[in-house]
Amino acid sequence: MSITAIILTYNESIHIERAIRSIQAFTDQICVVDSGSTDGTTDIAKRLGAEIHTHAFVNQARQFQWALDTLDIRGEWVLRLDADEIIDPDLAREITEKLPQLPSDVVGVNLKRKHIFMDRWVRHGGRYPLVMLRLWRHGQGRIEDRWMDEHMVVWGGRTVTFDGGFADHNLNDLSYFTTKHNQYATREAIEVLNQRLGLFARDDALNARSASFQASSKRWVKERLYNRIPFTVSATLYFLWRYVFQLGFLDGRSGLVYHFLQGYWYRFLVGAKVMELERAVAHLRDKAAICAELTRLTGHKLVAQSEPLTTSDVNESQLAPRL
Repeated sequence: MSITAIILTYNESIHIERAIRSIQAFTDQICVVDSGSTDGTTDIAKRLGAEIHTHAFVNQARQFQWALDTLDIRGEWVLRLDADEIIDPDLAREITEKLPQLPSDVVGVNLKRKHIFMDRWVRHGGRYPLVMLRLWRHGQGRIEDRWMDEHMVVWGGRTVTFDGGFADHNLNDLSYFTTKHNQYATREAIEVLNQRLGLFARDDALNARSASFQASSKRWVKERLYNRIPFTVSATLYFLWRYVFQLGFLDGRSGLVYHFLQGYWYRFLVGAKVMELERAVAHLRDKAAICAELTRLTGHKLVAQSEPLTTSDVNESQLAPRL
C-alpha cells in the first residue's frame, strides 16, 4: 500500500527533520506545505526528499484541505502529521504490516497519540491515549472546516485503531507554549461564539463513524455541557477532574505545570476571551456587523451568513453541518 504524508510547516527547523525521518521507512511521498518559513525549514525538508509547496495560511483546517484538494497525491492512503509529531518505530512497523491486510470496508485508521512535555510523557489526566484519525484512504477523507478543534473525518466505511507509538513532542520553550495557546484560545473563542450566535455555518461532521468515538464524545461533552457552564466554574472543575480524579498528580512536577497550563489556564483564558468578545458585540444584532467587529478584534477574517440574528439564533446554535 502506497502512503502519502502531508505536513504543514511554518518555521519548524527544529522539528521537521525528526518528523520526516520518523516516516521515511513506510511512506512513498512526503508533501510539506509551508506558509512562509524563514528559518530553513523548507531547505531541510527538500534535502530529505520531501516535495515543497507554499500556500498562504488562514487556519490549520483550510491549509490542510487546500493540500488535499490541490496537491498531486499519489498514495492510496494519506497520513496527516504535524511537524512536531513523531511516528515511533513500533507504529511504523504496525502500519507496514497491517495496512495491506485491512479489508476494503476500512477507510480510516485511528492512532493513539501521547504528549511529551518538558521531555516527559504525560501519562495521566486523561491525556493518554488521545485517539485521532490520522490515516485514511485517499479520496475518502477530509478535514472539518473549523477555526479550532478540527478533526479528520472519513466516509464510505469504518475505522480501526492501531496501537503503536505516536507522539506530540514540541521542543520549544514555555514562552512558545503559552503564546501558541493564547492564539488557540482566540480561535476557540470564535468557535464558542459561533455556537451561541450562529454567525456562520458550523462543520459538525465529526462522529463515532467518521473518526473516533473518543474524539466525537469529547466534542459532544464540550459543546453540549462544558460550554454552557460559566467558565469560572467549568475551568476549575475540569482541572480538578484531570488532576485529581484522572490522576494527573502522578505526572510529577512537570505534569503539574502541564495540567495547570493546558487544563486550567487555557480553558479559563478561552472563557475570558468569550466574555470579552461577547461584550464587544453585545450592541450589534446584524451578523455581518458582528463578524466585522470580531475580525477587527481577533485578526481572523470571519464571513457571516446573510440573515440577521433572531432570538432563536441567540438561544440555539445547532446549524446544519457542512457536508
